[in-house]
Amino acid sequence: MRLTPFLLLLIFITSCDKLSFTKKEDLETIDTLVNFTSVDTSPSFKVCDSIFDKALKSDCFRKTIHQKIGGELLKHQFNIKDAINETVYVDLIIDATGKIILDSIQSSENIKKQLPKLDSLIALSIMDLPIIFPAIKKRYKVSTKYQLPIRIFLKD
Repeated sequence: MRLTPFLLLLIFITSCDKLSFTKKEDLETIDTLVNFTSVDTSPSFKVCDSIFDKALKSDCFRKTIHQKIGGELLKHQFNIKDAINETVYVDLIIDATGKIILDSIQSSENIKKQLPKLDSLIALSIMDLPIIFPAIKKRYKVSTKYQLPIRIFLKD
């Protein structure tokens, strides 16, 4: 009988060492500040996927998308009255699945009047773009918005 309280006291004292009443110092801190104006990895085409440098990968994406859209526009003949040397701005959204959505096309009244089918040609060329890998921010695929300038230079 006397041995039982002694054993219980011994178990209670040794088990308290196994419990930790202090906070663990090695807890991972959560980064609550997120910069929404940049991504960790830019969206990319398959040809740009092997590039690891952030700036070079972004440049590769921009050059590839310009080449693809420009190449499609060069396949068409345009009849104009006056020479055109202007820039059209195409706003694109690349969602988290890699789907490209045409947001808007900003062009002057002169381009709208002389090249009324330009908007639909740009939309068709965007639909024909190859698969895009979406941008990544904090290990998550995110949507991004890009504004692509397209220079229209036509002589009469």
